[in-house]
Amino acid sequence: MSAELLAARGISVRFGRLNVLVDLDLTVYRGELLGIIGPNGAGKSTLLSVLGGTTSPQDGRIVLDGVDITSRRSSWRSRQGIATSYQIPRPFLGMTVYENALVAARFAGNLRGREAQQSAVEAISLANLEQFADVQAKDLRLLDRKRLEVARALASKPRLLLLDEIAGGLTESEVPELLALVRGVLDAGVTVVWIEHVVHALLSVATRMICLTYGSILAEGDPHDVMESPAVRQVYLGIEPDDDVLGLDGADQK
Repeated sequence: MSAELLAARGISVRFGRLNVLVDLDLTVYRGELLGIIGPNGAGKSTLLSVLGGTTSPQDGRIVLDGVDITSRRSSWRSRQGIATSYQIPRPFLGMTVYENALVAARFAGNLRGREAQQSAVEAISLANLEQFADVQAKDLRLLDRKRLEVARALASKPRLLLLDEIAGGLTESEVPELLALVRGVLDAGVTVVWIEHVVHALLSVATRMICLTYGSILAEGDPHDVMESPAVRQVYLGIEPDDDVLGLDGADQK
């Protein structure tokens, strides 16, 4: 197992009387793609926002490279190498693809001058958006807006990229193009945590997987072993332990 990059220990988040995360422990290792699945309301997006710094836990701590960052805001974390790409792209619609990436490099990555420009260009290239560099974000199709969302995150030069259901809304023919981008991110040495409901996409790239339910980890380990777990199949896929085995492609269509 690679060295530990980030650790969440004893994380609990409550909204009023609702316990969203309950004494959760999570470790992210350098160079891996950790996939996170779970039914709606399991606490997946809240966990991602805790790691990214937009939600503060009531209990527990977050440690990045041995440094406690629990009290640090998302802007500080982005400058330390934690970036987030959201399910619904949030570009500056009136700016070009290059301008969007440059703004991210400058303000999220705290880069300046030629370094910021170079980082923006590299992020656009990795996202396969060179032909759209001078196109305004409002004129991009959904797939390319999602690519731009990832490019903006990459422009800040992250060590850890948090992906929040970025395959949502894409057609089956578009998913492989997105997966090629994710593989490129991994090849570039960026560690990835990816929450996703398009399970077959996640299974094709994840090196490790966890399943959340009711704010706790139900199963963790090899992605295919997790998906074959009777507890996961019952909670996430709605398949009783004694039901006939259902292929994952069929499960995704439920």
